[in-house]
Amino acid sequence: MRIDTGQHLRLDQRMKLAPRMIQTMEILQMPAMALEERIEQELATNPTLELREVSPDEEDVAAERAQEERDEHESERELVVKDDTEDAGHADDFERLNNISEQYGESWSANTYEAPRPPRATGERDAKMDAMANTAARPQSLTEQLIAQWHLVEVSAEVAEAGEYLIGFIDNDGYLRTPREALIEQAPPSISAEAIDEAFDALQQNLEPVGLAARDLRESWLLQIDARARAEDGDPEALRIERMIVADHLKDLEANRLPAIAKASGLSIEQIEEAKTNLRKLRARPGRMLVTDDVRTITPDAVVDYDEEQDRYVAYLCDGRIPSVQINSSYAEMAGDKTQDKKTRDFIGTNLRSARWLIDAIQQRHQTLLRVIAVVLDAQRDYFDQGQQSLHPLPMTLVADQLGIHVATVSRAVSEKYLQTPRGIVPLRMFFSGGTETEDGESMSWAAIQAKLEQIIDGEDKSKPLNDDQLVERLKAEGIDIARRTVAKYRKQLNIPAARQRRVY
Repeated sequence: MRIDTGQHLRLDQRMKLAPRMIQTMEILQMPAMALEERIEQELATNPTLELREVSPDEEDVAAERAQEERDEHESERELVVKDDTEDAGHADDFERLNNISEQYGESWSANTYEAPRPPRATGERDAKMDAMANTAARPQSLTEQLIAQWHLVEVSAEVAEAGEYLIGFIDNDGYLRTPREALIEQAPPSISAEAIDEAFDALQQNLEPVGLAARDLRESWLLQIDARARAEDGDPEALRIERMIVADHLKDLEANRLPAIAKASGLSIEQIEEAKTNLRKLRARPGRMLVTDDVRTITPDAVVDYDEEQDRYVAYLCDGRIPSVQINSSYAEMAGDKTQDKKTRDFIGTNLRSARWLIDAIQQRHQTLLRVIAVVLDAQRDYFDQGQQSLHPLPMTLVADQLGIHVATVSRAVSEKYLQTPRGIVPLRMFFSGGTETEDGESMSWAAIQAKLEQIIDGEDKSKPLNDDQLVERLKAEGIDIARRTVAKYRKQLNIPAARQRRVY
């Protein structure tokens, strides 16, 4: 085996993204809230970047804050107390000293400092304390709330410990789905199997809302029905029928096979329908009564309004929350000052370039986003006038060619962006979808086809709901020719059950 070294020439082409281009693409892809956070981070780390001058109204607010800061500084500056025979101009220092003595009382001393008592009320509200008082507290988790309930239940010490152990396995839906064998195997040595069984029953009987700590939907609903029966809440015969259906025919009920339930139970369809209506009032996820998922806050990146004079839709960016920044003039002068040492000028120069890149990227983001939205408003005018069923196919490549930019730029511009329109807040990407042509030669987007499918299902006869084959025929009658599997896929995406489950007897 021979190993040697050598020099070789090779000619190839490679595409490398400059840091400025990478930053521009990142800024373009950011939604409004992320961009606001990015600018605030740059303001905190880059001394050459500063906020622009505020409006006159904001200047008044800033002036008031500055005066408050000066007053605070005045109260903290060093006391210079002299005999008034030497300098009568320091009478204000004696007055401030007297105010401090009155404010802090005996806790003030020249040599010692004790924790001062709260100052006397002046009638003015403390902004910081108000902000703290108005800040929402961290919501309690489901586990914390259930443990607080469990502490009020009178049980033995071992059962109490077993109950806290079991609560840790209850999910946010309120179910304890871990098998009994696994619970016993993982339990601490101080908790016996008998204590786990006793605690399990106690949890189901004492926790609120009723139905918590059940192992499945059947058990949760049975707990809720039994609680209504104990409270004499409802007709006993109706509760008996509901309990029988849940205990013995839940699978048939979920599949809407009401005739099968009637045949097996001897009940009439009317009795089963009534029980089905009552069962809809039960909680399928009792844990969600105590804890909910965090709701995502959507901040629109642009607002679309209708201009009646020009009969067209116009858009403007929601950049009011985005800080307006500029280059600090003092640092810009220092960068060109040859008297400064090289290390300082290099530091300032690096930060100046970063600040300029950020400002340019923000401006380019605004321009690109507005240009893309303008094309969308022209191409999807029918949507804003008539609704989602009038959406047209709009490939990103078409928009890119029209604007003279790369399709990846369009993709980044619409990523995670939202429009506030007269028809609600919608994702910008919704307007970019493929589609098909109807028999009339008109183009229709997939989103419009889904809206049409949902409209057909909403208007069907619920006693004879349309199956997927019939839905294909109904769509074809509307000029939309798509396959059955496509109808089934769209139906599932819209969370619409199959025809058998939609049937009303």
